[in-house]
Amino acid sequence: MDITETMHTMGRQARAASRGMARADSATRNQALLLIAAAIERDADQLRAANARDMEAAAAAGLEPALLDRLALSDKAIATMVDGLRQIVALPDPIGEITDLKFRPTGIQVGRMRVPLGVIGIIYEARPNVTVDAAGLCIKSGNAAILRGGSEAIHCNRALAALVAEGLRGAGLPEHGVQVVETTDRAAVGALITMPEFVDVIVPRGGKGLIARLMKESTVPMIKHLDGICHVYIDAKADIAKALPIAMNAKTHRYGTCNTMETLLVARAIAPAVLPQLAELYATKEVELRADPEALAILQGYPHLTPATEEDWSTEYLAPILAVKIVDGIDAAIEHINTYSSKHTDAIVTEDYTDAMRFLREVDSASVMINASTRFADGFEYGLGAEIGISNDKLHARGPVGLEGLTSLKYVVFGHGEVRK
Repeated sequence: MDITETMHTMGRQARAASRGMARADSATRNQALLLIAAAIERDADQLRAANARDMEAAAAAGLEPALLDRLALSDKAIATMVDGLRQIVALPDPIGEITDLKFRPTGIQVGRMRVPLGVIGIIYEARPNVTVDAAGLCIKSGNAAILRGGSEAIHCNRALAALVAEGLRGAGLPEHGVQVVETTDRAAVGALITMPEFVDVIVPRGGKGLIARLMKESTVPMIKHLDGICHVYIDAKADIAKALPIAMNAKTHRYGTCNTMETLLVARAIAPAVLPQLAELYATKEVELRADPEALAILQGYPHLTPATEEDWSTEYLAPILAVKIVDGIDAAIEHINTYSSKHTDAIVTEDYTDAMRFLREVDSASVMINASTRFADGFEYGLGAEIGISNDKLHARGPVGLEGLTSLKYVVFGHGEVRK
C-alpha cells in the first residue's frame, strides 16, 4: 500500500464530500445522526465484542492503565455516545446563521454568516467513543471528516465506522462525508497532517507525545491542547463541606482524563482543618500525595506521602498521584496556576465573591470554575452534545470544542444597487 497516495485519495474524496455536507439541510444532517444512534443501540453487543478484542490485545501489549481505561467501551459509554448524538440533534443548527446585520451609511447591509470549516482531520488514541463524537459533530456542522484512531482501538473503530457510514447512506449524504483510516501505519498520520490542500483543520486527541509530534510536523492548522495540568484551589473562605467532595471528585473520579486535578492548592489559614480530612478520603483510594514542606508537616502519618519536587508542579500524572501545596492566599494561588497550569481547567472553592470573581478574571485557562469539580470540563457536561476536543489555544476555539468551534464566520453584504464613490 502506498500510504501517501491512499491518504491523498481520501483527502480528495473528503474535499468533494465537504461541499455536499455543507449544502445539506439541517433535517438531513439530523436524520443521519439519528440513524447512527439507532444503529449503535441495535449493534451494542457487536461493539462490545469488538472492544473486547481490542482490550485483550492492548493488555497483552502492556498498554498503561490510563490508556486501558480510555479504551474500554462500557455499557455506560455506549449509552453516552447515543445520548450525545441525540443531544447534538436537539441543538440549534449554526450553519447559515447571519448575525450582526447592520446598515452602513452607503445603504449596504453588512453581517456575518456562520459556515463549516470544510474538511477536518481527527487523530486520536484509544477512546473509541471519539469516533462517534467526532463524526456526529462534523456531520451536524456540515463538515467532512477523516478519522484516524489508534491501532489499539482498530476493531471497535472499524465497527463504529460501518455504523456511521450506514447512517450517512440512509440520510442521502455523501458516502465519503466521514472516512476512517483503515491502516494502523503511523505514516498515515504524517500524510494527513501535511495535506493542507485537502484538510482545513487537524484536531488531535491523545497523549502528550502524539500532540508534541503533530505540533512539530503539521502544516495544517490545529485545534489542540498538549496536556491537562489542572488545579483546585481551596480558599481561606471555602466551605469545607463543599471543598472535600470537590477535591475528591476532581482527583479520583477518573485518573486518565485531561480534566483530572493534578495539583491541589490550599490557603494557609484553612490547611490545618481541611488537609487531614482530605487525606483520610484520599487514603481510601491509595492516592500518593506529593506535598510541599508545610503540607508534609500537616500530613505526617499519611501512608502514601512523598516530598514534592519542582517537577511535580508541572506534571500531568494521569494516575493516583496528587501534588499538594500550601499558599498564602488568592494572589499566590493565581500566580502558581498561571506559572504551572497547562491553561486547561482550574477551579476555586470559596464563599468569598471578590476572590471568586478575581479567580475567574485572572486565571488564564480555557475553563475556570467556582465551587465545582474540574471533571465538568467536558463538551457533554457543558451542553455541547459532545466535544471534538479541548483547546487551550486563544485563537478560533478555546475550551471544549463543539459545533460552533467547527465553524467559521464570513462577511455577507446585502446591496440594493449601491456603488462605491
